[in-house]
Amino acid sequence: MLRLLSLFAATMMAFTVSAAAEENSCSPRLDALAQLEGKYAEQPVALGLSENGRIIEVLSSQDGATWTIMMTLPNGISCYLASGEGWASLPHSVALGSGI
Repeated sequence: MLRLLSLFAATMMAFTVSAAAEENSCSPRLDALAQLEGKYAEQPVALGLSENGRIIEVLSSQDGATWTIMMTLPNGISCYLASGEGWASLPHSVALGSGI
């Protein structure tokens, strides 16, 4: 699962660079979470720990209208990597299968 999430994050970084990512927006994690909650009603829906100690998080609004991927460094600073519209969560069995 961790490798799948890391691969997904790397792919998203390569193909979907948001305005926030282009600005290299970084701030303390709690500030970033508060901003995404306040502006887009986004909450964490998935996370994974990378081999280098960074946390990759996916946040989404409850209806999936908006989503953000951010990375948190060991020092607690989070940086936005990508964002977009139309997030859809998959059942765990589908995500692990060959249906994607």
